[in-house]
Amino acid sequence: MSRGHTVRHGAIHQSGVTRTPFPTPQQNKFKNQPKNTSHTAGSSHAERVFRVQHAFTQLGGEVHGLAELARASSLDDSTVYRILRSGIEQGAFVQVARGRYRLGPAAARLGTQALTPRLDHDALGDCLEQLRLSADGGMVFLYGLTNLGHPQRHCIDMAVGAHDLTELGMSPREIMRVNRSLRIGASGRAILAHLSENLQHRVLAEQLPATVGPGVYRDRGQLLVSLAEIRVKGYALGFQECARGWDSFASPVLWDGTVLGSLVLLKPAHQSAATRDRCVLAVRSATAEVSQLIGVLEPQPRGRIA
Repeated sequence: MSRGHTVRHGAIHQSGVTRTPFPTPQQNKFKNQPKNTSHTAGSSHAERVFRVQHAFTQLGGEVHGLAELARASSLDDSTVYRILRSGIEQGAFVQVARGRYRLGPAAARLGTQALTPRLDHDALGDCLEQLRLSADGGMVFLYGLTNLGHPQRHCIDMAVGAHDLTELGMSPREIMRVNRSLRIGASGRAILAHLSENLQHRVLAEQLPATVGPGVYRDRGQLLVSLAEIRVKGYALGFQECARGWDSFASPVLWDGTVLGSLVLLKPAHQSAATRDRCVLAVRSATAEVSQLIGVLEPQPRGRIA
């Protein structure tokens, strides 16, 4: 949703959304735990190890000290220290400075293994093409989240029909640069809305490419409001954000609150309100199907227009 569209597209947009801090799934899990060691006295060693691992994702960022990890996991310093030292030997953690730690290569291998399910690419392609046809044309893209060096998105698959990407009015290099940023377009913001605040701030610090569309968010506050709306509604709308003359309708692909990517439909700008509503419903329904294809077992809400 770009600036100025809140009232005009009232069937889909809600005005008056205010930004409030949002907890990550890990914060929800730990926020009601007492901050003393009496709670942990009967905890098994395995549970304590997992809680230290969760503390890294709860805190966000890369490097953390012993004291903050102990607070986040509701464990005493000595217990956390022993777990960290043992984890260093196994590659689960890395000590980067005195008293400072980060997740290690073993944690990365676990994440990679969890996110590489067997995928029927023919079925995925059929799903994207069916979305394109049900929306009376346009272009469909499935993006995945990558954290290699910086949170970005990369294209996994697409269904563009007779369209040519040059219709977006950019060179292939410009298309790649614009479409990898999470702060540009409905597909990027659908992912960004479900990242931790720490990662969001890193993305918001990016410089906008010169070739973005006229509807791109340039005001940080308005962009943050749009992210709050996406988390409430479950979908994102972009009005000429990535390219002039093209609007986007996107839904995040989630796994137990963790964002894996997003599915987006691009249509020529200035569609009717009824057409926009149909596009949103079609994208959300297709996202649920894509989620099942990539191994997300719990059903994602196909929902209604908020």
